[in-house]
Order: sequence, then C-alpha cells, then structure tokens
Amino acid sequence: MTETVGSTATPESGNSAGGEDLSRRDRKRARKSGDPEGTGGRKREKRPNVLKRIALFYRQVITELRKVVWPSRSDLTSYTTVVITFVLVIMAIVYGLDTGFVKLAQLVFG
Repeated sequence: MTETVGSTATPESGNSAGGEDLSRRDRKRARKSGDPEGTGGRKREKRPNVLKRIALFYRQVITELRKVVWPSRSDLTSYTTVVITFVLVIMAIVYGLDTGFVKLAQLVFG
C-alpha cells in the first residue's frame, strides 16, 4: 500500500496488532464465505448476567464518587448565600417589570 502525503493511514490508527478488529471489507468477505455474523471465526463474547452488570455499575459509581472534591462547610454556606441572593434579585426585577407592565396596560386600555 502506498501512502500519500497527509494520509491518515498510520499503523497507530489502523487495525490492532493482533488482527482482532476486522475491517468492513473483511467482515463482508467473511459473510460471503459462509460466516453469517461476519466475525471471521471469532467467538462472540457473552455478556455477564444482569446481577453482575448491576454490581459492576455500582462499583464504578462509588469509584467515581470518591474522585469528587466535596466543598467544605464554609464554601457550601457561601455558595448557598450567593444563590439565594441571586434568586431574590431576579425575583425583584421580574416583580418590578410585571408591575410596570400592569400599570402600562391599565393606562393604555383603561
């Protein structure tokens, strides 16, 4: 195979060294030769049963939760204060606009 300048066909991006991943062309040839699954003679891996998959999921969730950096009590208090203050300011703005539009509508439509 000849490589052109700027080609993306590199050994790193191609098939794996063991030949485990078959290209689309190889799968098509395997199907034509009598392999209906197109796996090239490889056995399909069976999925673990439901309980094992659920247990694996929960183990992965716990592992990810251990990576979380939890805020300290003072950080949590300051974040909460900022959020409540922001919500109150937005509520005041919306109330002011609503009251203004009501007064304007009463003025225009009597």
